[in-house]
Amino acid sequence: MYPKVRLSLSTGTTSGLTRNVIECRLDGAFIAGPLDYPDLHTETVFREELVLVSSGAIRSLDALSAVPDLKTIVFQLGCSYRQRLEALLAEMGLFVTAPLEFGSIDAIVACVATGVGITLLPALSVKPPVAQTGQVRLLRFAEPAPSRRIAMVWRKSSAAGAFLHGVADVIRGLPADLFDDHDIAV
Repeated sequence: MYPKVRLSLSTGTTSGLTRNVIECRLDGAFIAGPLDYPDLHTETVFREELVLVSSGAIRSLDALSAVPDLKTIVFQLGCSYRQRLEALLAEMGLFVTAPLEFGSIDAIVACVATGVGITLLPALSVKPPVAQTGQVRLLRFAEPAPSRRIAMVWRKSSAAGAFLHGVADVIRGLPADLFDDHDIAV
């Protein structure tokens, strides 16, 4: 449909990606949304379930309060997973020391698997083999479970707007179970 479009993908935090769209360094981005910014168009494309990821030794959310010197393993400041984890732990009355920061999900999950700390991630981002071997445990919260809306944003003045709107429509049209966590053992 758009044969001359060349895609280039980059990763970053919600705040960083949003800033890059506002400053015209990116035409669009997938972010934790929605976002209320006057010059940006935002379309929610799907929701993802968030789970607390711990080592296999931690069997429940209640067991977190018994962990001495609980540490969090997170992405850099500006990451919505990090912000949500800090808020959820505060609601549980758990306060942690300075978090350990890493730049990839694989590095974060590897640290969690060794028992260094805990993290909050989308259930789908923890690869099934890691969860199935018991190296990590996915702990689900009581209803309503924390989730995150994933939105696509672009500048209202962007020439790429029609293309990006089409991408959002395609993603919304994918089968609902594509985003389920049915293939992840808990």
